[in-house]
This record gives sequence, C-alpha cells and structure tokens, in this order.
Amino acid sequence: MISIDNLQVEFSAKALFADVSYVVNDRDRIALVGKNGAGKSTMLKIIAGLQQPTGGTVSIPRETTVGYLPQVMVLSDGKTVREETETAFAHIHELQAKIDQLNQEMMTRTDYESEGYMQLVERFTHLSERFQMMGGMDYQGELERTLQGLGFRREDFDRPTKEFSGGWRMRIELAKLLLQHPDVLLLDEPTNHLDIESIVWLEQFLATKAGAVMLVSHDRAFINNVTNRTLEISCGRVYDYKVKYDEYLNLRAERREQQLRAYENQQKEIAETQAFIDRFRYQATKAIQVQQRIRQLEKIVPIEVDEVDNSALHLKFTCSQRSGDYPVICDEVRKDYDHTVFDHVNLTIKRGEKVAFVGRNGEGKSTLVKCILNEIDYAGELKVGHNVQIGYFAQNQAQLLDEELTVFDTIDRVARGDIRLKIRDILGAFMFGGEASDKKVKVLSGGERTRLAMIKLLLEPVNLLILDEPTNHLDLRSKDVLKAAVKDFDGTVIVVSHDRDFLDGLVDKVYEFGGGKVREHLGGIYDWLRLQSLNEASLNISQTATAETAVTAKSEARLSYEEQKAQARQKKKLEKAVKDAEEHVAELEAAVKMLEDRLATPEGSQDASLYEKYGRLKEQLAKAEEEWEEAMMAMDE
Repeated sequence: MISIDNLQVEFSAKALFADVSYVVNDRDRIALVGKNGAGKSTMLKIIAGLQQPTGGTVSIPRETTVGYLPQVMVLSDGKTVREETETAFAHIHELQAKIDQLNQEMMTRTDYESEGYMQLVERFTHLSERFQMMGGMDYQGELERTLQGLGFRREDFDRPTKEFSGGWRMRIELAKLLLQHPDVLLLDEPTNHLDIESIVWLEQFLATKAGAVMLVSHDRAFINNVTNRTLEISCGRVYDYKVKYDEYLNLRAERREQQLRAYENQQKEIAETQAFIDRFRYQATKAIQVQQRIRQLEKIVPIEVDEVDNSALHLKFTCSQRSGDYPVICDEVRKDYDHTVFDHVNLTIKRGEKVAFVGRNGEGKSTLVKCILNEIDYAGELKVGHNVQIGYFAQNQAQLLDEELTVFDTIDRVARGDIRLKIRDILGAFMFGGEASDKKVKVLSGGERTRLAMIKLLLEPVNLLILDEPTNHLDLRSKDVLKAAVKDFDGTVIVVSHDRDFLDGLVDKVYEFGGGKVREHLGGIYDWLRLQSLNEASLNISQTATAETAVTAKSEARLSYEEQKAQARQKKKLEKAVKDAEEHVAELEAAVKMLEDRLATPEGSQDASLYEKYGRLKEQLAKAEEEWEEAMMAMDE
C-alpha cells in the first residue's frame, strides 16, 4: 500500500536515519518504537506528506487515503461538537447538494420524453445510489456512535467546542479522523487525552473498522492490544519485527546479544591485527605481512550495537514517619460547581493501601484529590489522618517548574541538609548527568520536565503519595521504573491514571467515578474492567439490573479449580471462533474494497448488477462483524 525506499533524514548535517526501506500493507497494525528523539514523529510526518526527507522516496498509490493525528494541533472554535465533527463528512454534503440540485431541476422541467431529461434522471439515480453506498443515510448515526465511544454524552453534541478543554477538543479531531475512514491511519500518541473506557473503545474500533494503522504510543497495553507488527528506529536504522510489542522486546534482546558477541569478536580481531602491525612494523622481513594486515583493517566494516540507555534511573520515595491507621476518610462528601460533580462520597483508605481513581475525564477524580489536599471547598466531612504528610504530583506539575532556572538550581532550591551534597549524584541517576544538569528548564522535553518534577517530589519525606496522571510524557522505560518505585513505597498511595499497564499489579482497590457517584471495587484494574464487561452484558439483557446483581456476578465469577479447567477449554474454543470470525471479516472487507474500486471506474459505475452485489456483500460484512463482536463478548465473559 505504502512503500518507503532508501529514506534519509538529516538535521544540521547529522543523520537522524538513513537507508530506511519498508512497506506498509493493508490491515497492518504497526507500532513505531524507539527512544525519545529517534525520529518516530518525524517518520509519521514524512508519510503524511507534512515533511520532506533529505533523500529517498515515499510511494503512496493515488487512490490511497492517509489520515494523520499529531500530538498537538491547532483547534478551531465557533461550532458545536456535532457541527465540527460533521466536517468529516464534507464529501457527503457535497454529494447531497448535487442530488438536491438535480432533483430541483427535474421538478421544474416538463420535457419528460427528451434525451436530456433521461440523462438527468440517469445521473440523479447514479448519484443517489452512490450517496447510499457512502453511508449518506446513516452518517449521523455513525457520528453519534463515534462521539459516544470517545466519551461524549448526547447532551454534549450541541454545546460549543470552546466550552471544552484542549483534551476533549482533541477527541473531536480524533473522531473526525476516524469517521473519514482513511486507508492508512497515522496516530501520534492517540491515548494521551483518553480515559480507560475510551481507550478500550478505540482499540476495538481499530481492530474491526480501520485499514492500515501506524502509531506511536507510550501506552504498553494499548500497543499490545492493537498492533501486530513493531518497527524499531535504532542507530539511524529501522528494524522490522512481525510481532506485538512484548514479543518484540524478547526478540530485540536476543538480537542485541548476537550483536554484542559479533562486536566483541570483531574487536578481538582488530586488536590482534593491530598488535601484529605494531610489533613488526619496522621489520623488513615482515613488511609484506604488515601491509596485508593494514589492508585487512581498512576493509573491516564496524559492527554497530543497538543503543541501550544504561543510565541509572532508580526511584526511591522516602517514607516519613508512620501515619495514622486511616490517612483518608470521606463521609457524605459532595462537590458542586454549576452542577453536582459528586455526592454521597463515602470511602476509607487504610494505611499502606495503594488505590486507583478511575473513570471518564470530568467525573471528579482530580476534584476529590483537591478536596483531600484542602485546596477547594466541599460539603460533608473529609478527614486526613493523624501525622499524614502528603506528597502531591499534579497533572500540570511539570508545567509549574520555573523555566528560567537550570535543572541543578531547580533541585538545589528544594534540597535540605546533607542531601545538598548529593544533588549531582541524584541528577545523574535521573539521566541529568554532566552538562544536562546545566540546561534551563525551558529547553527540556515534556518527559524530561516530568522526571525533574519527580525528583522534587522524591526529596520530600512523605507517607501519602497522591499521583495525578504521573505517566503523561514518560517513555515506557521510565514508567516501568516509576511503577517499581511506587510498589516499593512503604506508605499509602492514591493514583489517578488511565494507563492500565501502569496500574496492573500496582493497586489493590479501585474507586470508580461516574454519574456523580464514587464506587469502591476490591481487586486490581483488570478485575474492575472485567466487572465493567459483566455490567455491560447484563445491561444488554435488562436495563433494570441492579448494582447488587453486578456484585453477585463478580463473586460468582470466582471459580473452583475444576471450573477453571473447564473454562480454559471453553476459552480455547472461543479464541478459535474469534480468529475464524476475524478472518471472515477480513475476506469480506477485501471483497468489498475490490468492488468499490470497480464501482469507482466509469464502466463499473454503470453496471447495476455490481450495486446489487455490493449491497449483498455489505449485509454479509455487517453480519460477520456482529458474529465477531458476539464471539469477542463471549470470550470476555
């Protein structure tokens, strides 16, 4: 579908990557990975046609459409959410206008038997059929389903976009992109502004309705659930792995071991050859052999070993003196702005617990954190326990740093006592060693600022950590290290996050925010997600299902050993059913695409039988997608 051949990119005479060649095929799901600054976003911009390479070619067939979602974009105001999203259907609106014009012309003419009138009717019929084929009759339904999948409520559709935060407006741009159904989707950090429910919906959308996908993301669970191929940019080259991200990590480790062995053997050979040259350089009887060895050295092509950042990055949060048994107790807490954010909040967090606040954006997670910190007023009673010392990392913590200070000065101003003698060592442990410690904050990347803000938090002895979206702008490696540090922390932890991989194995209790309520769920993040699936399934059966029914379903889901064995056998059958359904959907999609290409030709557009066949195929495809969804739901249950 897209062919990249001998691609080269240079900045200030320094090669970012060179001689890069690969092909993006239909239905590929590609994760583009590499360390920060390797050129991932640059690669997406080049394929999108927004940036020109220094050399090489990017070949995209004329009929292939490409959609690109950057990390940051210019957002427009002046329309409602629905109106802005409808701009994705500009081609359908143009076709509707042509049909209306032809219809008006037919109504005013009376020469029904003339050849011109018959041509007019024929053109009207052709455009009407094409309008239906493009989904012109149902695009509003698709628009609403997409907006709801990305977290909007129906009452939001007619609100002006300017009333929404930048994160929610980015969701509108993502909805517009998905609704255009491009052949190739290029997504740069698409989950940055999404909550867990919206991320799960996007995963399902990309799996069932997208063509080829190439994405950059620091969300490990999202990458593993969406992609089936990994392209790694390392040492200015691209390495192609036909596997998911977790499998790629294992293969990459094996490849690097092979490179190291080859590199060590080559270095040994070079050393031995150079020693021979140095030893016999001035002996006439060895002149020929020396010249041979010199030529051998000149012909050796140095073996490169993949870059691995071995800088020490070890987080250790210092737990201060022991807090009371119950660091946080909420009793009938309520918060109102122009509406009720939440009401009747009753929760008790015990000393040493690690809990997660989850739910859709705007449901009050950060608001309750601010109540705990006593930054805002609230109704009800909220007690912070005896001897509780809070360390708080806010969503915008990295942006609150003084941009005119250097990295060193930023930490020097908060360090106290003997720790001031170890600032250079601490900065080095966070990859700010050497000259990096003298950089001004204003030139740091988002990830670097986040690490610097974390260092400030480290220097504060606390026994209650409150982390609000701590993984934003952190790469995969830094997130793993932060997760290990939080797990090792001896105090109490509250984490607000949409990153499932970060929360998995970290928290043992989940508080769900939604509908003005806060509900407690025992277990980890995936226990809560499974319960969500059970609740959705029960709602499909009966809209009157109660919360008690969901809790009972969860308790009944704790199976005996024999039942687990039976479930494992059933799961294998269901996995096969899902795989067969996916293959059937893929075959039908290919057939539909082939037929659409024929209908796009002048000859095909005049063939009525093709439209009939197209309609039958679309019905078969819809049925196949329903069967796939049923199989997926059965497997999830």
